[in-house]
Amino acid sequence: MSLAASQPATGRHLRARGAGTEQQATTRVELFFDLVYVFAVTQISHALLDDLSVSGVARAVFLLLVVWWAWIYTTWMVNWFDPASSAPVGAVLTGVMLASLLMAAALPGALGQHGFLFAASYVALQVGRNAAAASLLARGHALRDVFERLVAWSVVSGVLWLGGAGLEGDQRLLVWIPALALELAAPAAGYWLPGRGRAATTNWDIEGGHFAERCEGFIIIALGESLVVTGATASSAGLTPAVVLCLVVAFLETAALWWLYFGGPTEGSRGAMRSSDDPGRLARDGYTYLHLPIIAGIIATAVGDDLLVAHPHQALSGVGLWMVLGGPALYLIGLSLFHRRMTGNANAKRLATAALLVLLAPLAGHVSALALGATIAVLLGGLVIWELRVPRVATGLRYGAAGASPVPAPSARSR
Repeated sequence: MSLAASQPATGRHLRARGAGTEQQATTRVELFFDLVYVFAVTQISHALLDDLSVSGVARAVFLLLVVWWAWIYTTWMVNWFDPASSAPVGAVLTGVMLASLLMAAALPGALGQHGFLFAASYVALQVGRNAAAASLLARGHALRDVFERLVAWSVVSGVLWLGGAGLEGDQRLLVWIPALALELAAPAAGYWLPGRGRAATTNWDIEGGHFAERCEGFIIIALGESLVVTGATASSAGLTPAVVLCLVVAFLETAALWWLYFGGPTEGSRGAMRSSDDPGRLARDGYTYLHLPIIAGIIATAVGDDLLVAHPHQALSGVGLWMVLGGPALYLIGLSLFHRRMTGNANAKRLATAALLVLLAPLAGHVSALALGATIAVLLGGLVIWELRVPRVATGLRYGAAGASPVPAPSARSR
């Protein structure tokens, strides 16, 4: 994932590191790479809309985990490797983009006729990226040990992915779920290898500002995709006055989600990453793991908004109702967990709003989707206004005299 702190980043393929060096922001190549994942998130949303059942939700969650793991591992890589100034690194990222496109195209048929394409594309991008990164580093380089560990773990899980592709339908999950569990456990296990032991997170001396910016970019991808899906549904529904009103409600809800991530206490996460004694642990816990419920909440909310626009006068029930209520609730819970990990403080207002959304379930099935959507938009908007009125010092962050750069309070430092 990153280079040991004791060894400066050197080499023509790596980003500049060291005291006084300003870390480069997200490159154009990385932004181009992200475009594939707009498509991937859209595929997951459509798959969920096509199968609004408990089993459909479970499959969508599984696919989201795979997509996120492919994207976040690439983010770890480009935090050290510079795709803008190194042609080989840019070529690796382009190859990963192609494999990601094939994987995204196969998502709807992953448990059907396109299982092998899905598994082979995922294994190719995971193993290929890690092996290529290791090959770009000289033997003995501290960062090479990290990528050699990644290669070993991705090869073992890759065998399971390819083996599972030979089974039929949902039987693939009997092998694919253990393969995914192995990959999800790898960072927490420190990429343990026989004879090498565990890698310490203090050796993952990442550049926190760039890492936070990349994950913020994925949040924008997910939020933007929700607007695209809802807008397309409204357009096909005929843009009647009721549909237009639903579109406004859906937009206000999405705008509130945007502010709660970018305008609220979460903005201090970059400062927490920069000042932490162990930024690798924060990146692993706060971004690699705890961003999953945030993104899942956005996708579920997008599905709920689509149902709102498609059936504004009908009362929702079952899984559809839980998409409408559970999406924003899961998003708020994920944000609160993320904020807790990054700053050491919980956000009781967000947790209370999430609880209120869940408590609405018994009544929500007896009102129209439009009335329910408007209620949720009012609750989220009220939460935004509530937080806007709270002084910044109450968020657990302290600011410099100019207020330009948030600096975490002592509790935000990694322990």
